[in-house]
Amino acid sequence: MKKHLQTPTIPFLPNSSKSTAQVLNEMLGISFQGRSLGIAFDIWKRMLQDEVVIWFGLSGAMVPAGMRSLIVFLIENRMIDVLVSTGANLFHDAHETLGRHHFIGTPNINDTELRHEMVDRMYDTYADEEEFRLLDEYFGDWAMNTLDPKRGYSTREMFSLWGKHLATKQKTEGIVTAAYKHGVPVYCPSFADSSYGIALAGAVHRLKKSVQIDVVSDALETARLFGRSKQSGVIYIGGGVPKNFVNQSAVTADILFDDAPDGHKYAIQITADAPHWGGLSGCTFSEAESWGKINQQARTVAVYADATLCLPFLTVGLAQEGMEFARTRKKPQFTFDPEVRVEYK
Repeated sequence: MKKHLQTPTIPFLPNSSKSTAQVLNEMLGISFQGRSLGIAFDIWKRMLQDEVVIWFGLSGAMVPAGMRSLIVFLIENRMIDVLVSTGANLFHDAHETLGRHHFIGTPNINDTELRHEMVDRMYDTYADEEEFRLLDEYFGDWAMNTLDPKRGYSTREMFSLWGKHLATKQKTEGIVTAAYKHGVPVYCPSFADSSYGIALAGAVHRLKKSVQIDVVSDALETARLFGRSKQSGVIYIGGGVPKNFVNQSAVTADILFDDAPDGHKYAIQITADAPHWGGLSGCTFSEAESWGKINQQARTVAVYADATLCLPFLTVGLAQEGMEFARTRKKPQFTFDPEVRVEYK
């Protein structure tokens, strides 16, 4: 037999009794992005069975797209351990946590009309700009009354305080509130590039006070977190700043520590971007090896597809076939004081 012709593909058989987990497992026998999604499911389960800190990078408009409760589930069941997100997703999360909504719309609309009505559009999803501005003011007032202007706050520290506050006001469970309750640190390296940045800029202007968000502390803290972990894995929804920020934790740790792990051991990415444009959102994990971001023996997969198609399948699959792994795994516990300690319990 020819050495490259060892494993045949397995035609996917329809069966009304199959669970989502069974579908994902059987997709390992088909091709293209279907197989990649099956591999992603397999790698995620392997991470849950290993002593790994699981980083989750979140970009794109995932909360307006209806992904909030999926991410809450992953946090509550500690299927992810560290969240790095765009500020936009975390702002939309607070919007929904406080009982407000995003709305089904259409991309085939007169946007001038939407502007006149103060309705914001994210492709086929709408939101109320007036409600966003109320949240801007609410967050700005909270920050000015809570944060000490004489010291800086990492975004992890600030979102922990914000999550604690939101938990007293929440109408439904959110990403930030769940992270606060379950000990999952939240980092937002693109904090100013979001409505949170707009909110603080407005509050500083309106109240004539100051606030210090220290993103350099984020870079130092995440490098220490990576450096003190036995091993780590990454899951990227999209790319952008969250992806690079998580990846650079390995690079910075290599500079700071002689005994830092040699890149992330597991890596999953779901992206609609392509590597040949040269941007980071589409770049391959192989390319990341050249920087020392990904271990050369890492188990990796890139799924080139819309995350709103893939994340529901993966999360439901994990709910069916990953809960025992999640319950029995040694979950990383983090201490920040300011040195970072990682213990597995």
